[in-house]
Amino acid sequence: MDKVILVTGASSGIGNETVKLFQTKGWKVAATMRTPEKSEDLSRIVDVECFRLDVTEPDSIRSAIDGALEKFGQIDAIVNNAGYALVGPFEAAASEQIERQFRTNVFGLMNVCREILPYFRERGRGTIVNVASLGGRITFPLYSLYHATKWAVEGFSESLQHELRPFNIKVKIIEPGPIKTDFYERSMDFTSKEGLDAYNDYVGNLIPKYEKAGKNAPDGSLVAEVIYNAVCDGSWKLRYAANSKLVLTLRKILPDAAFGWLIRRAI
Repeated sequence: MDKVILVTGASSGIGNETVKLFQTKGWKVAATMRTPEKSEDLSRIVDVECFRLDVTEPDSIRSAIDGALEKFGQIDAIVNNAGYALVGPFEAAASEQIERQFRTNVFGLMNVCREILPYFRERGRGTIVNVASLGGRITFPLYSLYHATKWAVEGFSESLQHELRPFNIKVKIIEPGPIKTDFYERSMDFTSKEGLDAYNDYVGNLIPKYEKAGKNAPDGSLVAEVIYNAVCDGSWKLRYAANSKLVLTLRKILPDAAFGWLIRRAI
């Protein structure tokens, strides 16, 4: 029997790789993004249909879900992948930047969950995959606002799995470590404040290290494989590490002071 998955943020990176992997596994895929006309690589693939979806616009979410149901007849799982990182000193962040970060990474993800839940609940099954991050369990400097959103996704998802279990709706959290995507060029915003130069040396030292870690990391196909396993394993397992198991294990077993020393040492 055909199965259908809807993926947000599918135009590039992890989302794009996830669409392609599920299609090769025999799934039909609703690939959603803000500008589907720019995703000719996906629109040419059999059993992949592109829909416009901006997670900050509830009307576009409803329209994409309705379109996927009309096209494929059902939705078995969704992957909340859309998001970006606001990077830089917190002191330099504008209110508008902070609000946009939460509006996309947290409220946008919640918007998609809220729109799909009535369908999953009435159907008596469904799987929600929320792409969080290694940064939803540990932190690095200059990512305070991004971390805040991913920690929020972790808490939201963990609570949600309890209340949806009676309806046979599974919730999964994916926790990628550094991944080689266009995240560091396309999916990033930087804080800055005129006249604030106290952080310049610190930022200048760290950003190249972060960029190097991204360039040396595995690509998004690794995360797509983890997402596929999470959707298909039939379990109620909540968290799935992707290129992050060692660090998450150290975070679990080490005291705060020791782990903090390791992070400072690493950067």
